[in-house]
Amino acid sequence: MKTKTGIELITEESLSIQKHGRTIGMDIKNNPDCQLSFAAALLSCPIPEQYSNKENDYACPEGWDKYRWRYMIQKPYKERLIIAGALIAAEIDRIQRLNKQP
Repeated sequence: MKTKTGIELITEESLSIQKHGRTIGMDIKNNPDCQLSFAAALLSCPIPEQYSNKENDYACPEGWDKYRWRYMIQKPYKERLIIAGALIAAEIDRIQRLNKQP
């Protein structure tokens, strides 16, 4: 069986996020302060505990569900990188849509 590439894994994650009803419009409304890129940055850290812990709600991005975030931040490194890639793509989509709006 062929091992999937990073871009294939990120694409699958992006499609999974969309399948759960997430849209660019929702990201514009719910992530106006670049929460998507902040989350991607933290998920990309090899040891996120350097920046997140129970006392600071695991550095949960503003407006995000703390329980869902804790679940993501505690995943293995490779899985967090895949999610981070999908979040970066979502942030790019959000910015592009904003730039098209009058």
